[in-house]
Amino acid sequence: MFQPEYILVIALVVIFVIFRMRPRRFYLVRHGETLMNAQHIKQGADGSLSERGRRQAEKVGVYLKRFPIQRILSSPYPRAKETTEIINAHLKVPTMYSPLLVERKNPSEIIGKDRDDAEVKRIVDQIDLAYHKDDYRFSDEENFMDLKKRARKCLNLLARQGAREMCIVTHHVFLKALIAYLLYRERLNAGDFIKLSFFNISDNAGITICEFHPWKIFSATRGWEVISYNEQAVDESSGPAPMIPQLSF
Repeated sequence: MFQPEYILVIALVVIFVIFRMRPRRFYLVRHGETLMNAQHIKQGADGSLSERGRRQAEKVGVYLKRFPIQRILSSPYPRAKETTEIINAHLKVPTMYSPLLVERKNPSEIIGKDRDDAEVKRIVDQIDLAYHKDDYRFSDEENFMDLKKRARKCLNLLARQGAREMCIVTHHVFLKALIAYLLYRERLNAGDFIKLSFFNISDNAGITICEFHPWKIFSATRGWEVISYNEQAVDESSGPAPMIPQLSF
């Protein structure tokens, strides 16, 4: 016969295992439109939301409040923090910030410049559209290898979260890098990411839903699944938005 204290310990261990093995859902949100987005200016860390961006974030907050979200984890960049604050006016949950969720650093040569400028377009094409080796670096930007390493760390951070459902506020390129790494893990290379990024748009205030299933840790995606990609929030009175996967990954 087990002593009562042993039974209690076993029960606590079982409860802990069940708690840690339960599935978790993440609502990944790209921040709302910024003034620089609207002006077609390449951004660095700075940049606040436009009026349209604030309305987009408001719609996301209204839509997400129907879900039992327990926490928000956000990029600390001003545009992401502003989006988070607007969303959380509806969710009213604890908020945390992580540098792992910031946007891919652009080369200094293009920050603050018009994206339609000929030299800017040449640099962007060279980095984002031309096939190159994984370790290619134009100047001081965050290259593919840097982005892949950060996506790995971010995914591990999310897998360790105890909240059943979380809202994650991040940025355009990094959101796509995170999803690409989630699906392809270490097989992901620069050439494939260029194709995946080109064919899968990440809109301002788009919502991507992912789930983590710890008991599937030995699957090809290590227990991660993409449920829906880049959906747009709809008004609550219209009912739940259709969550139909749109990925071409």
